[in-house]
Amino acid sequence: MTELDKTFFAGNRERVYDELKGGILAVPAYKEMQRGNDAAAHFEQEANFWYLTGVEHPDWWLLMDAQRRRSWLVAPQVDSTHEVFNGSLSLDEAKKISGVEEVIDQHEADSWLRQAARSHHLMHMVNNLSIVDKLGFTPNPAAHDMHEKLDRIFTRVSDFRLELARLRAIKQEVEIKAIQSAVDLTVKSFKYVRKNIDTYKHEYEVEADFTSDFRRAGASGHAYDPIVAAGKNACTLHYVHNKDKLKKGQMLLLDIGARHNGYAADISRTYGLGAVTNRQRDVHDAVREAQQKIIDIIEPGLPSAEYHGKVEYIMKEALIGLGLMADKDDSAYNKYFPHSIGHGLGIDVHDSLGGAKVLQPGMVMTVEPGIYIPEEGIGVRIEDDILITDEGHKNLSAKLSNQL
Repeated sequence: MTELDKTFFAGNRERVYDELKGGILAVPAYKEMQRGNDAAAHFEQEANFWYLTGVEHPDWWLLMDAQRRRSWLVAPQVDSTHEVFNGSLSLDEAKKISGVEEVIDQHEADSWLRQAARSHHLMHMVNNLSIVDKLGFTPNPAAHDMHEKLDRIFTRVSDFRLELARLRAIKQEVEIKAIQSAVDLTVKSFKYVRKNIDTYKHEYEVEADFTSDFRRAGASGHAYDPIVAAGKNACTLHYVHNKDKLKKGQMLLLDIGARHNGYAADISRTYGLGAVTNRQRDVHDAVREAQQKIIDIIEPGLPSAEYHGKVEYIMKEALIGLGLMADKDDSAYNKYFPHSIGHGLGIDVHDSLGGAKVLQPGMVMTVEPGIYIPEEGIGVRIEDDILITDEGHKNLSAKLSNQL
Protein backbone atom coordinates (compact mmCIF):
# COMPACT_ATOMS: atom_id res chain seq x y z
CA MET A 1 0.00 0.00 0.00
CA THR A 2 1.95 2.94 -1.31
CA GLU A 3 0.39 5.50 1.07
CA LEU A 4 2.27 3.99 4.01
CA ASP A 5 5.61 5.35 2.87
CA LYS A 6 8.19 7.55 4.56
CA THR A 7 5.84 10.56 4.57
CA PHE A 8 3.46 8.66 6.85
CA PHE A 9 6.17 7.80 9.37
CA ALA A 10 7.66 11.31 9.15
CA GLY A 11 4.23 12.79 9.84
CA ASN A 12 3.90 10.60 12.92
CA ARG A 13 7.25 11.88 14.19
CA GLU A 14 6.09 15.46 13.66
CA ARG A 15 3.12 14.86 15.97
CA VAL A 16 5.41 13.31 18.55
CA TYR A 17 7.69 16.36 18.45
CA ASP A 18 4.67 18.45 19.45
CA GLU A 19 3.83 16.10 22.33
CA LEU A 20 7.42 16.09 23.60
CA LYS A 21 7.33 19.87 24.14
CA GLY A 22 11.05 20.34 23.59
CA GLY A 23 12.07 17.04 25.17
CA ILE A 24 13.94 14.01 23.87
CA LEU A 25 12.77 10.46 23.26
CA ALA A 26 14.42 7.08 22.75
CA VAL A 27 12.42 4.22 21.19
CA PRO A 28 14.01 0.77 20.84
CA ALA A 29 12.96 -1.81 18.30
CA TYR A 30 12.33 -5.28 19.63
CA LYS A 31 15.13 -7.82 19.89
CA GLU A 32 14.96 -11.23 18.30
CA MET A 33 13.74 -13.95 20.65
CA GLN A 34 14.60 -17.63 20.78
CA ARG A 35 12.24 -20.18 19.26
CA GLY A 36 14.14 -23.37 19.93
CA ASN A 37 17.78 -24.41 20.27
CA ASP A 38 19.58 -22.16 17.75
CA ALA A 39 16.52 -20.84 15.90
CA ALA A 40 14.92 -17.41 16.30
CA ALA A 41 11.17 -16.99 16.70
CA HIS A 42 9.22 -15.23 13.97
CA PHE A 43 10.02 -11.53 14.40
CA GLU A 44 7.27 -8.96 14.83
CA GLN A 45 8.24 -5.34 15.41
CA GLU A 46 7.29 -3.26 18.46
CA ALA A 47 4.28 -1.24 17.33
CA ASN A 48 5.44 2.21 18.48
CA PHE A 49 8.82 1.83 16.81
CA TRP A 50 7.12 0.74 13.57
CA TYR A 51 4.63 3.64 13.80
CA LEU A 52 7.51 6.10 13.92
CA THR A 53 9.93 4.47 11.44
CA GLY A 54 8.38 1.66 9.39
CA VAL A 55 11.52 -0.39 10.08
CA GLU A 56 10.72 -4.08 10.56
CA HIS A 57 14.19 -5.31 11.60
CA PRO A 58 15.36 -6.00 15.16
CA ASP A 59 17.78 -4.09 17.40
CA TRP A 60 17.46 -0.65 15.85
CA TRP A 61 16.81 2.49 17.94
CA LEU A 62 15.16 5.82 17.22
CA LEU A 63 16.36 8.99 18.96
CA MET A 64 14.24 12.15 18.73
CA ASP A 65 15.01 15.72 19.74
CA ALA A 66 11.83 17.83 19.73
CA GLN A 67 13.65 21.13 20.28
CA ARG A 68 15.60 20.70 17.06
CA ARG A 69 12.84 18.57 15.45
CA ARG A 70 15.44 16.07 14.34
CA SER A 71 15.60 12.29 14.53
CA TRP A 72 18.37 9.73 14.29
CA LEU A 73 18.13 6.03 13.52
CA VAL A 74 20.68 3.91 15.34
CA ALA A 75 21.82 0.87 13.38
CA PRO A 76 22.70 -2.36 15.17
CA GLN A 77 26.02 -4.08 14.76
CA VAL A 78 25.40 -7.16 12.62
CA ASP A 79 28.22 -9.69 12.54
CA SER A 80 29.17 -11.57 9.37
CA THR A 81 27.49 -14.82 10.45
CA HIS A 82 24.15 -13.17 11.07
CA GLU A 83 24.53 -11.21 7.85
CA VAL A 84 24.94 -14.42 5.84
CA PHE A 85 22.12 -16.33 7.54
CA ASN A 86 19.56 -13.57 8.15
CA GLY A 87 20.58 -10.57 6.08
CA SER A 88 20.30 -7.03 7.39
CA LEU A 89 18.81 -3.66 6.59
CA SER A 90 21.20 -1.29 4.84
CA LEU A 91 21.52 2.32 5.95
CA ASP A 92 20.14 3.56 2.64
CA GLU A 93 17.13 1.23 2.90
CA ALA A 94 16.47 2.41 6.46
CA LYS A 95 16.49 6.03 5.29
CA LYS A 96 14.20 5.27 2.37
CA ILE A 97 11.66 3.45 4.53
CA SER A 98 11.60 5.84 7.48
CA GLY A 99 12.44 9.24 6.02
CA VAL A 100 15.03 9.67 8.78
CA GLU A 101 18.05 11.20 7.03
CA GLU A 102 20.64 10.56 9.73
CA VAL A 103 21.68 7.02 10.63
CA ILE A 104 24.40 6.52 13.25
CA ASP A 105 25.98 3.51 14.91
CA GLN A 106 25.59 2.55 18.56
CA HIS A 107 28.91 4.08 19.59
CA GLU A 108 27.80 7.41 18.12
CA ALA A 109 24.41 6.99 19.83
CA ASP A 110 26.07 6.58 23.24
CA SER A 111 27.94 9.84 22.64
CA TRP A 112 24.66 11.49 21.56
CA LEU A 113 22.97 10.40 24.79
CA ARG A 114 25.80 11.68 27.00
CA GLN A 115 25.79 15.00 25.17
CA ALA A 116 22.00 15.27 25.44
CA ALA A 117 22.15 14.67 29.22
CA ARG A 118 24.06 17.95 29.63
CA SER A 119 20.97 19.95 28.66
CA HIS A 120 18.17 17.46 29.39
CA HIS A 121 17.75 15.96 32.84
CA LEU A 122 14.63 14.07 31.69
CA MET A 123 14.67 11.40 28.96
CA HIS A 124 11.46 9.93 27.59
CA MET A 125 11.31 6.36 26.32
CA VAL A 126 8.81 3.64 25.46
CA ASN A 127 8.80 1.17 28.32
CA ASN A 128 7.20 -2.25 28.68
CA LEU A 129 3.48 -2.46 29.39
CA SER A 130 2.78 -2.37 33.11
CA ILE A 131 0.39 -5.33 32.81
CA VAL A 132 2.97 -7.73 31.35
CA ASP A 133 3.74 -9.28 34.73
CA LYS A 134 0.03 -9.81 35.43
CA LEU A 135 -0.35 -11.60 32.11
CA GLY A 136 2.51 -13.96 32.92
CA PHE A 137 4.51 -13.00 29.86
CA THR A 138 8.27 -12.76 29.60
CA PRO A 139 8.63 -9.35 27.93
CA ASN A 140 10.94 -8.59 25.06
CA PRO A 141 14.15 -7.34 26.75
CA ALA A 142 14.66 -4.33 24.47
CA ALA A 143 12.86 -1.81 26.69
CA HIS A 144 14.48 -3.11 29.90
CA ASP A 145 17.95 -2.87 28.37
CA MET A 146 17.26 0.63 27.06
CA HIS A 147 15.90 1.77 30.42
CA GLU A 148 19.01 0.50 32.23
CA LYS A 149 21.25 2.41 29.80
CA LEU A 150 19.27 5.65 30.07
CA ASP A 151 18.97 5.42 33.85
CA ARG A 152 22.76 5.52 34.13
CA ILE A 153 22.96 8.70 32.03
CA PHE A 154 19.89 10.82 32.85
CA THR A 155 18.55 12.14 36.14
CA ARG A 156 15.07 10.83 35.33
CA VAL A 157 13.59 8.48 32.72
CA SER A 158 9.88 8.77 31.94
CA ASP A 159 7.59 6.39 30.06
CA PHE A 160 6.11 8.04 26.95
CA ARG A 161 3.83 5.10 26.07
CA LEU A 162 0.56 6.80 27.11
CA GLU A 163 1.23 9.87 24.96
CA LEU A 164 1.94 7.64 21.97
CA ALA A 165 -1.16 5.57 22.70
CA ARG A 166 -3.31 8.70 22.59
CA LEU A 167 -1.85 9.66 19.21
CA ARG A 168 -2.26 6.15 17.81
CA ALA A 169 -5.83 5.81 19.12
CA ILE A 170 -7.12 8.36 16.58
CA LYS A 171 -6.56 6.75 13.22
CA GLN A 172 -5.58 8.78 10.19
CA GLU A 173 -7.37 8.17 6.91
CA VAL A 174 -4.49 6.12 5.55
CA GLU A 175 -4.60 3.91 8.65
CA ILE A 176 -8.34 3.39 8.31
CA LYS A 177 -7.78 2.27 4.72
CA ALA A 178 -5.09 -0.15 5.87
CA ILE A 179 -7.37 -1.63 8.53
CA GLN A 180 -10.19 -1.88 6.01
CA SER A 181 -7.92 -3.80 3.61
CA ALA A 182 -7.08 -6.28 6.39
CA VAL A 183 -10.77 -6.58 7.28
CA ASP A 184 -11.82 -7.08 3.65
CA LEU A 185 -9.29 -9.87 3.19
CA THR A 186 -10.44 -11.53 6.41
CA VAL A 187 -14.09 -11.25 5.42
CA LYS A 188 -13.33 -12.82 2.02
CA SER A 189 -11.68 -15.79 3.73
CA PHE A 190 -14.53 -16.18 6.23
CA LYS A 191 -17.02 -16.31 3.37
CA TYR A 192 -15.01 -19.03 1.62
CA VAL A 193 -14.77 -21.12 4.78
CA ARG A 194 -18.47 -20.67 5.58
CA LYS A 195 -19.41 -21.80 2.08
CA ASN A 196 -17.28 -24.93 2.45
CA ILE A 197 -17.92 -25.58 6.15
CA ASP A 198 -19.23 -29.11 5.56
CA THR A 199 -16.05 -30.23 3.78
CA TYR A 200 -13.69 -29.83 6.74
CA LYS A 201 -12.81 -32.78 8.97
CA HIS A 202 -10.45 -31.12 11.46
CA GLU A 203 -9.93 -27.68 12.98
CA TYR A 204 -6.49 -27.40 11.39
CA GLU A 205 -7.95 -27.69 7.88
CA VAL A 206 -9.98 -24.54 8.51
CA GLU A 207 -6.90 -22.73 9.80
CA ALA A 208 -4.94 -23.85 6.73
CA ASP A 209 -7.42 -22.27 4.31
CA PHE A 210 -7.31 -18.94 6.13
CA THR A 211 -3.51 -19.01 6.16
CA SER A 212 -3.33 -19.84 2.46
CA ASP A 213 -5.81 -17.09 1.58
CA PHE A 214 -3.95 -14.47 3.58
CA ARG A 215 -0.52 -15.25 2.16
CA ARG A 216 -1.75 -15.56 -1.43
CA ALA A 217 -3.23 -12.07 -1.12
CA GLY A 218 0.12 -10.63 -0.02
CA ALA A 219 -0.71 -10.24 3.67
CA SER A 220 2.06 -10.93 6.17
CA GLY A 221 -0.22 -13.60 7.65
CA HIS A 222 -2.33 -13.78 10.78
CA ALA A 223 -2.42 -10.74 13.07
CA TYR A 224 -2.56 -13.17 16.02
CA ASP A 225 -2.70 -16.91 16.55
CA PRO A 226 -5.98 -18.02 14.91
CA ILE A 227 -8.68 -19.60 17.05
CA VAL A 228 -10.55 -22.50 15.42
CA ALA A 229 -12.52 -24.00 18.28
CA ALA A 230 -15.18 -26.67 17.90
CA GLY A 231 -17.66 -27.60 20.61
CA LYS A 232 -16.34 -27.30 24.16
CA ASN A 233 -13.00 -25.94 22.87
CA ALA A 234 -14.78 -22.61 22.32
CA CYS A 235 -15.09 -22.24 26.11
CA THR A 236 -11.29 -21.78 26.26
CA LEU A 237 -11.12 -18.15 25.17
CA HIS A 238 -7.65 -18.29 23.62
CA TYR A 239 -7.78 -21.86 22.34
CA VAL A 240 -5.12 -22.09 19.62
CA HIS A 241 -4.33 -25.83 19.34
CA ASN A 242 -6.69 -26.15 16.37
CA LYS A 243 -6.21 -29.91 16.06
CA ASP A 244 -9.46 -31.62 17.07
CA LYS A 245 -11.82 -33.49 14.80
CA LEU A 246 -15.00 -31.69 13.74
CA LYS A 247 -18.30 -33.41 14.52
CA LYS A 248 -21.81 -32.87 13.27
CA GLY A 249 -23.99 -31.11 15.77
CA GLN A 250 -21.16 -28.97 17.14
CA MET A 251 -20.70 -25.25 16.74
CA LEU A 252 -17.41 -23.93 15.42
CA LEU A 253 -16.05 -20.65 16.82
CA LEU A 254 -13.61 -18.81 14.55
CA ASP A 255 -11.63 -15.80 15.82
CA ILE A 256 -9.25 -14.78 13.05
CA GLY A 257 -7.76 -11.66 11.49
CA ALA A 258 -5.27 -10.91 8.75
CA ARG A 259 -2.36 -8.50 9.10
CA HIS A 260 -2.15 -6.45 5.92
CA ASN A 261 -0.16 -3.26 5.26
CA GLY A 262 1.00 -3.29 8.88
CA TYR A 263 -2.52 -3.26 10.38
CA ALA A 264 -4.71 -5.93 11.93
CA ALA A 265 -8.25 -7.20 11.51
CA ASP A 266 -10.03 -9.11 14.28
CA ILE A 267 -13.28 -10.90 13.45
CA SER A 268 -15.20 -13.70 15.16
CA ARG A 269 -18.09 -15.82 13.96
CA THR A 270 -19.68 -19.01 15.29
CA TYR A 271 -21.10 -21.47 12.76
CA GLY A 272 -23.13 -24.64 13.08
CA LEU A 273 -21.73 -27.92 11.80
CA GLY A 274 -24.79 -29.61 10.39
CA ALA A 275 -28.05 -29.39 12.32
CA VAL A 276 -27.86 -27.52 15.63
CA THR A 277 -30.05 -27.84 18.70
CA ASN A 278 -32.63 -25.29 19.79
CA ARG A 279 -30.40 -24.46 22.77
CA GLN A 280 -27.38 -23.77 20.56
CA ARG A 281 -29.50 -21.57 18.33
CA ASP A 282 -30.92 -19.67 21.31
CA VAL A 283 -27.43 -18.93 22.64
CA HIS A 284 -26.26 -17.79 19.22
CA ASP A 285 -29.32 -15.58 18.77
CA ALA A 286 -28.79 -14.03 22.19
CA VAL A 287 -25.18 -13.12 21.37
CA ARG A 288 -26.07 -11.81 17.91
CA GLU A 289 -28.90 -9.64 19.24
CA ALA A 290 -26.78 -8.33 22.11
CA GLN A 291 -23.99 -7.41 19.71
CA GLN A 292 -26.33 -5.41 17.49
CA LYS A 293 -27.75 -3.53 20.47
CA ILE A 294 -24.22 -2.68 21.63
CA ILE A 295 -23.08 -1.52 18.18
CA ASP A 296 -26.19 0.65 17.90
CA ILE A 297 -25.24 2.73 20.95
CA ILE A 298 -21.74 3.60 19.72
CA GLU A 299 -21.31 7.27 18.86
CA PRO A 300 -18.72 10.01 19.34
CA GLY A 301 -18.87 11.71 22.71
CA LEU A 302 -20.29 8.68 24.51
CA PRO A 303 -18.48 8.43 27.86
CA SER A 304 -16.54 5.19 28.17
CA ALA A 305 -18.02 4.50 31.60
CA GLU A 306 -21.55 4.93 30.23
CA TYR A 307 -20.75 2.66 27.30
CA HIS A 308 -19.51 -0.12 29.55
CA GLY A 309 -22.50 0.32 31.85
CA LYS A 310 -24.88 -0.14 28.92
CA VAL A 311 -22.90 -3.16 27.71
CA GLU A 312 -23.24 -4.78 31.12
CA TYR A 313 -26.99 -4.21 31.15
CA ILE A 314 -27.40 -5.69 27.66
CA MET A 315 -25.27 -8.75 28.41
CA LYS A 316 -27.00 -9.41 31.74
CA GLU A 317 -30.37 -9.28 29.99
CA ALA A 318 -29.07 -11.84 27.47
CA LEU A 319 -27.86 -14.18 30.21
CA ILE A 320 -31.07 -13.84 32.19
CA GLY A 321 -33.05 -14.63 29.06
CA LEU A 322 -31.09 -17.87 28.66
CA GLY A 323 -31.65 -18.85 32.27
CA LEU A 324 -27.95 -18.57 33.08
CA MET A 325 -28.18 -15.96 35.80
CA ALA A 326 -30.60 -14.32 38.16
CA ASP A 327 -30.82 -10.56 38.50
CA LYS A 328 -27.69 -9.03 40.11
CA ASP A 329 -25.83 -12.38 40.17
CA ASP A 330 -22.39 -11.03 39.25
CA SER A 331 -20.64 -14.37 39.78
CA ALA A 332 -22.76 -15.94 37.04
CA TYR A 333 -22.24 -12.87 34.82
CA ASN A 334 -18.46 -13.18 35.05
CA LYS A 335 -18.63 -16.96 34.56
CA TYR A 336 -20.62 -16.88 31.34
CA PHE A 337 -19.19 -13.63 29.93
CA PRO A 338 -15.61 -13.61 31.27
CA HIS A 339 -13.94 -11.09 28.95
CA SER A 340 -14.31 -7.44 28.03
CA ILE A 341 -16.63 -6.28 25.28
CA GLY A 342 -13.76 -5.26 23.03
CA HIS A 343 -10.55 -3.33 22.54
CA GLY A 344 -8.85 -0.89 20.26
CA LEU A 345 -7.61 -2.16 16.90
CA GLY A 346 -4.71 -0.98 14.76
CA ILE A 347 -1.06 -1.97 14.46
CA ASP A 348 -1.52 -4.08 17.57
CA VAL A 349 -4.55 -6.32 17.49
CA HIS A 350 -5.18 -5.07 21.02
CA ASP A 351 -4.39 -1.41 20.35
CA SER A 352 -4.64 0.95 23.29
CA LEU A 353 -7.30 3.67 23.20
CA GLY A 354 -5.05 5.81 25.40
CA GLY A 355 -7.31 5.75 28.43
CA ALA A 356 -9.91 7.85 26.63
CA LYS A 357 -12.82 9.01 28.78
CA VAL A 358 -15.14 9.35 25.79
CA LEU A 359 -15.40 7.65 22.40
CA GLN A 360 -13.87 9.83 19.68
CA PRO A 361 -14.05 9.95 15.87
CA GLY A 362 -11.18 8.04 14.32
CA MET A 363 -11.07 5.33 16.96
CA VAL A 364 -11.37 1.75 15.73
CA MET A 365 -12.60 -0.78 18.26
CA THR A 366 -13.95 -4.31 18.34
CA VAL A 367 -17.36 -5.32 19.68
CA GLU A 368 -17.22 -8.98 20.68
CA PRO A 369 -19.88 -10.25 23.05
CA GLY A 370 -19.66 -13.91 23.90
CA ILE A 371 -21.51 -16.45 26.01
CA TYR A 372 -19.67 -19.57 27.16
CA ILE A 373 -21.39 -22.45 28.94
CA PRO A 374 -18.72 -25.07 29.80
CA GLU A 375 -21.20 -27.46 31.39
CA GLU A 376 -23.14 -27.58 28.11
CA GLY A 377 -20.10 -27.51 25.80
CA ILE A 378 -21.37 -24.34 24.11
CA GLY A 379 -19.26 -21.28 23.30
CA VAL A 380 -20.43 -18.45 21.03
CA ARG A 381 -18.62 -15.23 20.14
CA ILE A 382 -19.47 -12.71 17.42
CA GLU A 383 -17.01 -9.89 16.75
CA ASP A 384 -16.90 -6.97 14.34
CA ASP A 385 -14.52 -4.06 13.80
CA ILE A 386 -16.15 -0.66 14.33
CA LEU A 387 -14.90 2.77 13.26
CA ILE A 388 -16.25 5.73 15.22
CA THR A 389 -17.19 8.49 12.79
CA ASP A 390 -18.24 12.14 13.20
CA GLU A 391 -21.88 11.09 12.79
CA GLY A 392 -21.89 7.77 14.62
CA HIS A 393 -20.10 4.59 13.60
CA LYS A 394 -19.26 2.35 10.67
CA ASN A 395 -19.04 -1.43 10.86
CA LEU A 396 -15.93 -2.20 8.79
CA SER A 397 -16.80 -5.92 8.70
CA ALA A 398 -20.53 -5.51 8.01
CA LYS A 399 -20.32 -7.43 4.72
CA LEU A 400 -19.86 -10.67 6.66
CA SER A 401 -23.10 -12.24 7.79
CA ASN A 402 -23.39 -13.02 11.50
CA GLN A 403 -25.97 -15.75 11.02
CA LEU A 404 -25.46 -19.21 12.49
